[in-house]
Amino acid sequence: MRLTHFNTPEGEGTLVTLTNARGAEATLSTLGAGIVSVVVPDRNGRMADVVLGYANPADYLADGPCAGKVPGRYANRIARGHFTLDGHDYSLAVNNGPNHLHGGPTGFQNRLWTLVEHNTDHCIMQYVSADGEEGYPGRLTARATYTWTDDCTLRLDLEAVTDAPTVVNLTNHAYWNLSGHNSGSVLDHTLELRASRWLPTDSSLIPLPESPAPVDDTPMDFRTAKAIGRDIHADFPALKYGKGYDNCWAIDGYEAGKLQTAAVLRDPASGRRLEVLTTQPGVQVYTGNWLTGAPAGKDGAVYEDYCAVAIECQHYPDSPNRPDFPTTELRPGETFHETIEFRFSAE
Repeated sequence: MRLTHFNTPEGEGTLVTLTNARGAEATLSTLGAGIVSVVVPDRNGRMADVVLGYANPADYLADGPCAGKVPGRYANRIARGHFTLDGHDYSLAVNNGPNHLHGGPTGFQNRLWTLVEHNTDHCIMQYVSADGEEGYPGRLTARATYTWTDDCTLRLDLEAVTDAPTVVNLTNHAYWNLSGHNSGSVLDHTLELRASRWLPTDSSLIPLPESPAPVDDTPMDFRTAKAIGRDIHADFPALKYGKGYDNCWAIDGYEAGKLQTAAVLRDPASGRRLEVLTTQPGVQVYTGNWLTGAPAGKDGAVYEDYCAVAIECQHYPDSPNRPDFPTTELRPGETFHETIEFRFSAE
């Protein structure tokens, strides 16, 4: 384990690098509680960094892609920046078309979290969000615990407590390219989703009343693994709204607190495999449709559209306005606790 410090306009940040017995590494940042590097072997034992990231650690501040970070207080979208809780109306910033996205213009992803614990295999970061911050009620204390194991599993435990009723939805927004972060398109990667339903949306990516809906006979069917690029340009409304996939799927067999596989990503070229497990009900897949123009990448990389894919385990978009969706309400005395595991292997 090693610590590296860097400066941002918000203050000093810290990078924590965890190394396992195989020599594989995961590097985490206190800026946005982010994943900035994951170095794992391919089928021949060759190491490569498989997560998109920037050459300058300070460039993660207010970046468009939200690369690698933990967005909040509410990841994804809330329609028109409005919700009602216990009879009180709350107005949030509208920062994505007509909607509120990822907790607002600042959000947890653009805050320096406090490194409260670090050891050879894990680190814990904490952020305290003030009552009224970005329009949300309640003083919320959030924690992100990253654990890196000898079998190349990066586990993320997300926790939060509040002193007043509020809503919360936390995830990680890392972008993966299993050939290596600077290897170009991921459209030849194959993706399998353990999801027989998805959430159709309007053109601003807010779920429609009929969400979730069956994936049958649509380009949204990933129940059998297929190349990400196979149907990405199909004549289908969801794929035209976002210039590719930027959609949420309902994970089959969801039970609160149960860890289960949501997605399996494979790179035929390197043999690397990423299995994503979670306790959350949904998984948002974003195929990096607007990555062109991102800050300068590590190792001189220039990132272009579709050069990485984000697999974001979370609750559904706009849940505070949809009582039929799994709840995102959090009340005093309760603890929000969700887990995401990124399990790397080679085949």
